[in-house]
Amino acid sequence: MPMGNNRRNRMSWRPRSLQARQLLAASLGLVAFLALAGYALDRAFVDVASQGQRERLRVFAEFYAGAVEFARDDTLIPPEYPPDERFERPGGDLYAAVVTENGEWFSGSAQGPQLPELALLEGGQVRIDGPLPMVDSAGLAGEVIRYGRGFVLVREAGGEETETPFTVYIMEDAGSLPSQVQVFRQALWRYLGVSGIILLLLQTVVLRWSLWPLRRVVSELTQVQRGRLNRMGELHPRELQPLTESINALIDSERQNLEHQRNTMSDLAHSLKTPLAVLRTRLDSGASDAELREELETQLRRMNDMVGYQLGRAASSGHKLFAAPVEIEPHAEQIVRGLEKIYASKGVLCEFDIDSEARFHGEPGDLQELLGNLLENAFKWAGSRVLLTARPGESAANRRPGLVLVVEDDGPGIPPDRIALVLQRGVRGDERVHGHGIGLAIVQTLIDSYRGELRVGQSEELGGARFEVILPPGL
Repeated sequence: MPMGNNRRNRMSWRPRSLQARQLLAASLGLVAFLALAGYALDRAFVDVASQGQRERLRVFAEFYAGAVEFARDDTLIPPEYPPDERFERPGGDLYAAVVTENGEWFSGSAQGPQLPELALLEGGQVRIDGPLPMVDSAGLAGEVIRYGRGFVLVREAGGEETETPFTVYIMEDAGSLPSQVQVFRQALWRYLGVSGIILLLLQTVVLRWSLWPLRRVVSELTQVQRGRLNRMGELHPRELQPLTESINALIDSERQNLEHQRNTMSDLAHSLKTPLAVLRTRLDSGASDAELREELETQLRRMNDMVGYQLGRAASSGHKLFAAPVEIEPHAEQIVRGLEKIYASKGVLCEFDIDSEARFHGEPGDLQELLGNLLENAFKWAGSRVLLTARPGESAANRRPGLVLVVEDDGPGIPPDRIALVLQRGVRGDERVHGHGIGLAIVQTLIDSYRGELRVGQSEELGGARFEVILPPGL
């Protein structure tokens, strides 16, 4: 029972789509960014507001220090006008006080509230305290921030200097700064929230727009699977171009392989039909046992050759789309050693001119088939020399380099008017030479399967035939 539940859970679970993944990741990143930005702005505002408050209290203190005057008997004469009307408004949140050796003076706003005790400071001394407890005019408890600074007034009277020390205190309701911070925070998070929603919506639109090419690729692939399209389109973003090209190459390769298998079976059936018909005719004609045995051996040999050829053709047609690079020289040496034994009586010498960077990107069996047929044809017609050349071919960005193979001999060569003929299946360059006439046809089929090109001409260096195989860059 638990195993069944686990199986159902695995079947019901589905990985999130790319759009959901990106939207979730971007949303989490956006929320984290807005939270950090809001926290940083909040701390910056609190620091700036606190510094602004201290600076404001300092300016008020310096105003009162410059505005107050003292009579000859050191009686304090207050300023006529305060720097802020709240200093004279009862119940205001700003209070001013001047402390001297003879007593204290308070602004109009300080009449009624019970403010913290004040002390005379030394000249130049600055003290910032708070929040300190206080009781307002309504008898309610509160707190104030207190800024105090000591001053010394130097006066000259009768040729003597006298010093009058005094201290100016400026006090502000401690709740004014938190209220400002609260208003700022409400506005900050409201605007950040609205901005976050707008950014999320914009992000969703951008993600859908950026993932639209992927949805188009999926749509085209679905239409290919349902048979509505033969292959995927060519116009895609360059990031998706290798993917679509690989899919098209796979589709083309599979269709070519399927078509080739069908053709091979059709050719095999058609080829076997004639020998079978001959045997049926001989059986019906009442021929003797000896004649039937001889005819049977002949037709069986013929059918065996046909089956071998068709199977070889079928095996050579399929190749991996993404095969590892294969070195040329080891396979060429193996083939040449065998051919030198077969054609030992001719004394043919095979020379190599193989670039160390040359690689065949395909099945090793295809390379063996390609080199084997070309080199065997060269050994068959050569007088004494065969030359194999291999070098990297054309290259393209993000693609495997191509390959150029050239096989030349010093034989009689191929007349230009017979080049197209010898590449046909079952046709030999010289009917007096033993063979089936399918080697070059297999070469042509192999080259076509790799979308390559076979060029046949005369060798300028050796004077005989020259076969040049050009394979284009691969995926």
